[in-house]
Amino acid sequence: MRLFIITGTSGAGKSTMKDMLEKILDPEKYACIDSDETGLNWWDYAGTDHPEKYAEDGLNIAVERAAGKDLVFISCMAPHDYWTKVNVSAEVKATYFIGMWAPDETIRERLRTRPKERGFTSDEVIRPHIEYNQWIGKNRGKYQLFVNNESQTEEQTAEIIKGFITKLPEQE
Repeated sequence: MRLFIITGTSGAGKSTMKDMLEKILDPEKYACIDSDETGLNWWDYAGTDHPEKYAEDGLNIAVERAAGKDLVFISCMAPHDYWTKVNVSAEVKATYFIGMWAPDETIRERLRTRPKERGFTSDEVIRPHIEYNQWIGKNRGKYQLFVNNESQTEEQTAEIIKGFITKLPEQE
């Protein structure tokens, strides 16, 4: 199984890409799963002595649900956390990170226009997401594919990601 982790800050377009990729990738070969769909809640891990287990547990649930297909996993997970904190199923033979990014003002605007129940109601709440977005931009070289989706359509972004995923050699 190949694992493709699409990551970025809130507002980068990860969940939108999950929905788009589900429509254009072969469902016999690929499972697209958002970390929000694993049934886990970050708040159950926050403040514990093992907050990193949230990413690990969620990823391992997604690997199990993928049932041997290549997994496109949507998560805010940073590459350094994956490599240093997460124990992954031996079923995963190769991992690729796809970084989603847009300029800070674009992210800020996307978050401000979300429904109030999503919680992005103040600059104080939005600030850590902008800081993470800045980290992603500065560390773009840590991603096998880095996508600035500010000035392209969702369809164009999905085709770029699909092209990257489908051109890589399959694992034996």
